[in-house]
Amino acid sequence: MTGPHTAPEGADRVIVIGAGIAGLAAAARLAQAGLSVTVLERHSTPGGKMRTLPSPAGPVDAGPTVLTMRPVFDDLFTALAERLEDHVTLHRQSLLARHFWPDGSRLDLHDDPALNETALAAFAGPKAAKQFRAFSTRARQLFEAFDAPIMQAPAPSLGKLTLHCLTRPWLLPRMAPGKTLARLLDQSFDDPRLAQLFGRYATYVGGSPYAVPAILSLIWQAEAAGVWVVEGGMHRLATALADIATARGARFHYDTHVTRIEATNGRARAVHLSDGTRIPAETILFNGDPRALATGVLGPDTSTVAQQTRHTDRSLSAEVWAFAATPNGPDLAHHNVFFRADPKPEFDTLARGQYAPDPTLYICAMDRGLPQPPPQLERFEIIANAPPLTQGAPQEPASCQTRTFRTLARFGLTFSPEPNQTALTTPQGFDTLFPASTGSLYGQSPHGMTAAFQRPTARTPIKGLYLAGGGTHPGAGVPMATLSARHAAEAILSDRTSTSPSRRTATPGGMSTPSARAAAARSASSGS
Repeated sequence: MTGPHTAPEGADRVIVIGAGIAGLAAAARLAQAGLSVTVLERHSTPGGKMRTLPSPAGPVDAGPTVLTMRPVFDDLFTALAERLEDHVTLHRQSLLARHFWPDGSRLDLHDDPALNETALAAFAGPKAAKQFRAFSTRARQLFEAFDAPIMQAPAPSLGKLTLHCLTRPWLLPRMAPGKTLARLLDQSFDDPRLAQLFGRYATYVGGSPYAVPAILSLIWQAEAAGVWVVEGGMHRLATALADIATARGARFHYDTHVTRIEATNGRARAVHLSDGTRIPAETILFNGDPRALATGVLGPDTSTVAQQTRHTDRSLSAEVWAFAATPNGPDLAHHNVFFRADPKPEFDTLARGQYAPDPTLYICAMDRGLPQPPPQLERFEIIANAPPLTQGAPQEPASCQTRTFRTLARFGLTFSPEPNQTALTTPQGFDTLFPASTGSLYGQSPHGMTAAFQRPTARTPIKGLYLAGGGTHPGAGVPMATLSARHAAEAILSDRTSTSPSRRTATPGGMSTPSARAAAARSASSGS
């Protein structure tokens, strides 16, 4: 593979900084459209937060574990003239998640509404099943109503959203304006365990149910619509996209650290590497935490970008264990949640920048939910919510180990062998892996009624500099980051077409014409 300094200085070059899911998806789309794409990644593998750690049983996911909103990925692969199922093996989970409480109660949620109502009736009575049906209906209606004007839109508009709601007056009461998710759930369910369960979905975007708006109840619909396991781990999805982008002519350079983005007179000019290399480029896509730009981590030229990230609160971080062991205790599904008795003290503690002594714990049993039975030595990821570094003092890993595995032992769950600290990633570790993130895994805090309108969008004040990733619109999570890649790729293609009549090889959907694909193939084969 050629080094970055040997790349041509042609006008069609795009530099993608970061090979997270958004960088990969955007690189593949742009390469498909016939552009010369170079991806610079500071780590040794693609995936970003979709990362793994080694274990005696093979690579263990140490990042996202849940694949939802499958149409987002089907659409992406279709735009690349591919099929998702030809590149990764997916297994739909009829059992979405298994939930445990300290009082010994347990609840399985399924992808079948009828099974859920039966399970809810057995768990908390027929009234709970009725309440669940009403809550699910609300979540589905909200998701369907806001998918297009918010998530699918490249730049959400509060004015357009207001008009959208005014033409659909039935939406307003379902949005529960002015209420937090926790308050809505307390009013929706008599059983506090159910309010606790669905309140946990706030953590999917790095928030507290006591501070995020009630409209985020729609997150349940994303999971209820289907959960898939990627055989071999979520990292396989990242590898597949990197392979497709490479086949389209994109070039990947790993262990390559970008230290500065050069911009003069309001236009992107080049990127600078830690070894002193300068790579000219008039189009740069940054797939990292936008706060790195605003705070000057990548040089002073980009400090005008995403200025809101300098002042807004940060989302939650996490303590993540990734290891292989033999479990002993309760039967686990692929996705499991072990709740503490009362959720509020934990979130209050996190808001103070501290750690709860007995946190709610999520466990992904990677080798379950597959056609074959799990091996004796299984792979596990355990996640506990943690404050970002802007709020809390460093936490001793030994304390985390005690809190995590002592908490699980009270449920009767133990692991042999119990992992050591090399299997643990703390907020400090995440801040090191992803500079300027303060350890936050989801970017800006989702708290507040207008949080969705405060995120940076794909276009920046600097011409030729674009953003994609979980820190940009439409927000955190693998599907949302993948949508941000589409927004960024479409913005790049649109801007290039509108400014130069000679650049009209890309079709509106991001697919290239045959001539563009041939040009990309010639470029790749020539080593340019």
